[in-house]
Amino acid sequence: MVMSLEEATTHATRRHQLALEVKTLLVDRLALDVDPASIGDDQPLFGRGLELDSIDTLELAMAVEDTFGVTLTDDNTHSLLSLNRLLDHIQAEQS
Repeated sequence: MVMSLEEATTHATRRHQLALEVKTLLVDRLALDVDPASIGDDQPLFGRGLELDSIDTLELAMAVEDTFGVTLTDDNTHSLLSLNRLLDHIQAEQS
């Protein structure tokens, strides 16, 4: 499917807004000492990325469900590997 320039622009704008919302959610709900704007879209959320742990995973899953109505389960934990993967999951579930 080919998008028009207007559709592509709208899609990119929505994706950017969602990224800002998720970054802010991460910082606020997990009490991270980082500026949301400094979180890279491909930055890993665990390990050498934001260094989240298993407790953070549960809190993040609850925050995503509360905020976006999207459930994260054991079957889709790969969605938590990076911000972009999380955004992909949220957008796919909301479509």
